[in-house]
Amino acid sequence: MSYTSTAFDIVRPTPFAAHPSTSAGTARADRRAPAWLHGIRLHADGVTVDRSTHRETGIRRLPVWAWRALMLRPATPVHKFNLHPIDSVEYDLDIDYIGDGQKIHRLDVLVPKRTDAVAAPLPVYVYFHGGGWTSGDKDPLTKYCASQAAEGMIVINANYRMATRFQLGHMMQDGNAVLDWVARNVAAYGGDPTRIVLGGDSAGGHIAALLTAAAYAPELAEHYGIRPPVTARHLRGLVQHCSIADFSVLFDRGFVLSLNFVRMLLPERGRGLHLRTAARFMSPIEWLDRGFPPVFVTTSERDYFYRANLNFIEALRARKIWVDTLIYGRRSVNTKHTWQQDDSHPESQEVYRRLGAFVRAVAPRAVVAV
Repeated sequence: MSYTSTAFDIVRPTPFAAHPSTSAGTARADRRAPAWLHGIRLHADGVTVDRSTHRETGIRRLPVWAWRALMLRPATPVHKFNLHPIDSVEYDLDIDYIGDGQKIHRLDVLVPKRTDAVAAPLPVYVYFHGGGWTSGDKDPLTKYCASQAAEGMIVINANYRMATRFQLGHMMQDGNAVLDWVARNVAAYGGDPTRIVLGGDSAGGHIAALLTAAAYAPELAEHYGIRPPVTARHLRGLVQHCSIADFSVLFDRGFVLSLNFVRMLLPERGRGLHLRTAARFMSPIEWLDRGFPPVFVTTSERDYFYRANLNFIEALRARKIWVDTLIYGRRSVNTKHTWQQDDSHPESQEVYRRLGAFVRAVAPRAVVAV
C-alpha cells in the first residue's frame, strides 16, 4: 500500500512496500519526498505523473444516463457496507428535516454512547452522500457515519433532492435546510452547534464545499437564494472524499463526465447561459476566501475526480488555507472512487483515523477558564 500523506502541510514519510526483486527480509529504503512539486505529484515509488496528461479512467465523456446506471446499486435489506453495525453508537434515523414527509428530506443522527452524566458537547460532522447528483442515498453510509461518531463526534447523515428532476439550486437549499435543523436541534443530542465540520463524497462533497463557500461569499449565497443559518466562524472544517470542487475539469477533453452534467444542474438545462460563466457559481474553488476553514482531502489515482482534487489542494495552499491530504497511488487497488465508504479496506480505516484527528484539531473543545 503506497500513499502520500500530509498533515496540516507537514509532509509525513511515505511507507514503501518491498520491491518484488528484493529478498523477504529487505525492504526498499525509506525516503522522504515532498507531496507536491509545481503541479507534479511525486509518488512513493518515485514515478512522477503530469496532472495535465494523467487519466484516472479509460472512460470519457460519460452521458448522464450511463453514470446513473454506474452509480445505482441493487436494493438489499442490509447494505453490505452496513454489515456488523457499531454498537457503541446510538442511532436516531429518518428524521424529517423539512416536514414534507419525503424520503429525500430525511436525515440520521448518530451519537456515541457516553457514560459520563454531564458530558461536554461534541463537535458535529454533517455528511452528504454522493452519486453524481443523480442517485445515491444516506442509508449505505450508516456504517461510515457510525465509524466517525465512534471517534467522538455527533454525525448527521442527510438526504437531499437530486437531478435530473431537480437542479443544484434545490440541492443547495436542502443542504442549507439541513444546517438550519442542525443549528436548532443538535444541542439536544449533545452536539455543539458552534463546532461544525461539513463533509461528503463525490457529489455530496461538492455540495458540502459549495455550502461552506456560501457561508463566506454573500454573492454565492444570494445566487442560490439561501441565507446560511450557520455563521462562517462556526464552520470549523471541510472534508472532501473523492469530491469535485473544481468544475473546470468538466471542460477538459477526455474527462469522465460530459458537459451535460453542467447543463443538468442548471435551471432549464442552462438554456441561454454561457456554460463556463455559469460553472463559476458551481465550482467551490472559485470562491475560496482567506477565512475559509481547514480542509481534509482524500483521493487516489483511481478516483474519477483525481485531477479536480489536485487542483483544489493547490488552490487552497496558494491561498494559505490549512489543508490535510491523504492520497493513494494507483497500486492501491482498494481506492477506487468513494472507497472510503467501505470499512473493510485498510485504506478506509486510515481515512477514519485521520478524519477523527482532523475534526479534533479543527473543532477542539473550548477551554474554560477557572
